Amino acid sequence: MRENVEVLKTPRYIRVSLGSAITLGLLKGLNDAPPTTIYLLTYHVGKCQANCSFCPQARESEGRSDFLSRVTWPRFRTGIVLEKIEKLDADDQVGRICVQAVNYKGVYDDILELVEALKAKTHLPISISCQPFTAEEIKELKNAGIDRISIPIDAATPKLFDEIKGGGAKGPYSWRKQIETLNEAKRILGEGKVSTHLIVGLGETEEEMIARIQEIKDLGICPGLFAFTPIKGTKLERRAQPSLTSYRRIQLARHLIVNGETRCEEMHFDENGSLINFGVSRKLLKQTVLSGEAFRTSGCPDCNRPYYNESPGGPIYNYPRELLYEEIEDIRKQFGV
Repeated sequence: MRENVEVLKTPRYIRVSLGSAITLGLLKGLNDAPPTTIYLLTYHVGKCQANCSFCPQARESEGRSDFLSRVTWPRFRTGIVLEKIEKLDADDQVGRICVQAVNYKGVYDDILELVEALKAKTHLPISISCQPFTAEEIKELKNAGIDRISIPIDAATPKLFDEIKGGGAKGPYSWRKQIETLNEAKRILGEGKVSTHLIVGLGETEEEMIARIQEIKDLGICPGLFAFTPIKGTKLERRAQPSLTSYRRIQLARHLIVNGETRCEEMHFDENGSLINFGVSRKLLKQTVLSGEAFRTSGCPDCNRPYYNESPGGPIYNYPRELLYEEIEDIRKQFGV
């Protein structure tokens, strides 16, 4: 928890996702799929103290410092960004602000100051996506006005976590601490107010990923899905993205689990861990596919993360908008319903 509160100031600079910068009028351009959340990223000179193998912000990464996944995050003066956020109105169709954090000394104070400054400018709910903080820090953030917190585990298994984010990657994180902090955050903020991220395509089987989704759901935490995206300069820059058909199966399984329609234990998998039966009726499966909701961006309410995992030309892993008829038809044919 911070000390000497009176001497702290709102950080001078902050990064804003390219789409959010256009929505706020900080940059000129067209948004093919306008963001329904304003995405902010703490600004820090230098690399992150963590060393996640997929991330261009990682300590040993040679990737660009203004990238997170495949999205560009230009730097702006914080005061100007706050002024633009204050001027947002209902016509902008923005439902949330998300403050994402690079790991560096002093990042907690920066986030707290940003949350307090944002609460003075807007009534929009505020999420933060960050490394594990202490229980006291999470309580202080709650009192400052955050609506939700997301603490990513990314990998589906403890072994993969260690290899990609933990000691095996020369990183500061541990699986046990990540899960403990998620549970502590749920105790403080309440069920339904805590999320985590899972990245499909880091070396897990579909069965391992779906089992982890079920476990996270049972903890009362929301699991959001990302597709692994190779970024130049990272340790995993040569790894391929997951197959779209496999990702669709996991998306559909997640949707059914999160909505209480089935459980991992009711599904069937082949000898390679690939999903072959969702454990629901054909009628329900068809209804779910035709709604298209399972294949849209998952995470906090109002989060659509446009083109975080893909280029606008496709293939689209997480749709940032309602699916078109022909897009649903392509997916329907995949599942044979």
